[in-house]
Amino acid sequence: MSIEVKNLIKNFGDKRVIDNVSFKVENGETLAIVGFSGSGKSTILKLICGLLTPDSGEIITSKGDIAMVFQYSALFDSLNVADNIAFALHERKDLRNKYSEKQIANIVAEKLELVGLKGIENKFPSELSGGMQKRVSFARAIVTEPNSILYDEPTAGLDPISSTLIEDYIVRLKDETNAASVVVTHQMSTIKRTANRVIMLYDGKVVYEGTPQEMLEQTNDYTKQFVTASLDGPMHMISEN
Repeated sequence: MSIEVKNLIKNFGDKRVIDNVSFKVENGETLAIVGFSGSGKSTILKLICGLLTPDSGEIITSKGDIAMVFQYSALFDSLNVADNIAFALHERKDLRNKYSEKQIANIVAEKLELVGLKGIENKFPSELSGGMQKRVSFARAIVTEPNSILYDEPTAGLDPISSTLIEDYIVRLKDETNAASVVVTHQMSTIKRTANRVIMLYDGKVVYEGTPQEMLEQTNDYTKQFVTASLDGPMHMISEN
């Protein structure tokens, strides 16, 4: 498998935000992590990619890169599309001298074509729509041929049509790369269109694990409350972490 999380615990001060969480994600599989705001979803991603260090537990990943697609694209405004995508190839010590400039240009063009944006290398982020910026961030994420891809709220701030397009590209990238993918989301459409399995977090704990279809069947009080967006149920809004 590409990602395995075992008995993960993370505290911020005296607050436990991740409480004994375990799951696996196989190559070519997409796991959606869902839950109310403040449930610990984004913290899980930061722990997997090394932006945070767990207090205890274990994260096992296959050899190779882990790519992170941030919630709001996080492109460099001062760089054009080509330089944004090629940033890791130019700046990482292990990749800096691996490719010629011509090879890098070909890699950038290949990744742009994969996300449906052929020929926009010289444009700047300010010239692109939100959905296009998101797809450029996908191309940047896969430029190092990662074996794991993490998505933090990939459809946040997008209209329904753009969201559907982004969801389709999440599926396409999984199929093209055979990567283990983890998608943090609030959106039911993203869960249904992209995920093979779902875990639901509440107060840092896993309260549900199953398929999207099983979640839609509302087999417990947690899934019922989430799917129906009800204020009544075992989950109560808690502060964002």
